[in-house]
Amino acid sequence: MNKTSIKTICCIGAGYVGGPTMAVIADRCPGIQVHVVDLDETRIQAWNDKDLRLLPIYEPGLDEVVERARGRNLHYSTEIESAIASADMVFISVNTPTKTKGIGAGKASDLRWVEACARQVSKFAQGHTIVVEKSTLPVRTAQAIKSILISAQKGSSNKERTKSFSVLSNPEFLAEGTAIRDLECPDRVLIGGEDEDAVEALAAIYGQWVAANKILRTNLWSSELSKLTANAFLAQRISSINSVAALCEVTGADVREVEKAIGSDSRIGTKFLQSGPGFGGSCFKKDILNLAYLCNHFGLPEVAEYWENVVSLNVWQQKRIANIVVQNLFGTVSGKRLAILGFAFKANTNDTRESPAICIAKSLLEEGAQLAIYDPKVEAKQISNDLNLQEKFTQGSDVQKSEPAFTSDGGWCKAKSIFDAVTGADAILIITEWDDFRHLNWHKIYSLMRKPAWVFDSRAVADPKEIKLAGLNLWRVGDGASYEEC
Repeated sequence: MNKTSIKTICCIGAGYVGGPTMAVIADRCPGIQVHVVDLDETRIQAWNDKDLRLLPIYEPGLDEVVERARGRNLHYSTEIESAIASADMVFISVNTPTKTKGIGAGKASDLRWVEACARQVSKFAQGHTIVVEKSTLPVRTAQAIKSILISAQKGSSNKERTKSFSVLSNPEFLAEGTAIRDLECPDRVLIGGEDEDAVEALAAIYGQWVAANKILRTNLWSSELSKLTANAFLAQRISSINSVAALCEVTGADVREVEKAIGSDSRIGTKFLQSGPGFGGSCFKKDILNLAYLCNHFGLPEVAEYWENVVSLNVWQQKRIANIVVQNLFGTVSGKRLAILGFAFKANTNDTRESPAICIAKSLLEEGAQLAIYDPKVEAKQISNDLNLQEKFTQGSDVQKSEPAFTSDGGWCKAKSIFDAVTGADAILIITEWDDFRHLNWHKIYSLMRKPAWVFDSRAVADPKEIKLAGLNLWRVGDGASYEEC
């Protein structure tokens, strides 16, 4: 195949990876027709909505990219069969959740959707088709995809045997909240494959806006493993600094000063070295557990245990924060109103998958807390799904005047605003680092809260001096001084 011959791309999966990635490819490669397909009709309708504010994914800059390319060479539909049939290149960008039962439950990836995609491609593809793994997949998944495609060729009629396939691995390295910037100005693009022509065909697409020295070529297995280990290393840094934050709190040190001191070492650097409520998102936990499963499978239990501890410490950090809240509110939060500021796993996204807020909120609900949750981008329906609990108490202007109900049943409501959330609350928990939470009117907030009033800043984004001057008690992650005052 000539490397310039890619005229039509099909991407199966219109989620957090496929949606933004294909939008940028279409934007930067106007000569290529890009078809994004998905079985979810509601999601496709949202991608096609004239009101760009209704896109199914919130990502800064995404609406502008979609607006430029949609209808020109960027198309969204549920017509999977025709999109595959017309494509020179098919990206598989579907969900790969952790298995919940069977062999490897709780650690191994569930590849049913990847397999289903491979079978669809084998059935509907025509001529030579390059199949690109875009989903985060365990090592050797490409071999399974190749086996399905080869089997389809052998079992087909003579006419259908004109089909042929090449399989590539092209993992994404996107950070939600900066995905468009990461796609337009990537640190690197990684392409793994055995077919040199196919590798160069994909490289030529990225080469239309990415510098040649940033397009890395590896074998399939190195590419697949690089994605898992990249996420594992980033998550490990977060768990490491959070372990240090806990030590800072009991020794009187300030983790932010420690972060600056060790981050100034060029061998370490500052990225992913900010203490907080722990990592979230769709990839880190899933990929680490998958890596641990693979290590056990290949007879490396000590390596598996090392990576499993990264996840264990992350969960410990979230439960530790919930326990600190309970301890400082006289040992009980039963019936008390707590304002949760932020539910997305990080700022500038509406993604709540594995969000620290979920674990913290569930721990407080078990203690009987009444949570008023505010997030500028996360809808009540999503919160309900994540907590597995419907809204159970009513908010209102009279909440400040009422005493908390003595009940062992926790409940929550979606607050309409920050001030709505804090009205009548005993405490505020800052869990997501939205810019809105960095500059708040703490004097007004204090006047709306029940006294004594607390702020638990798990992101250390608010000004501690302003909080204390307003009359609130403060706990900040990794702050030994605030711990002593608790």
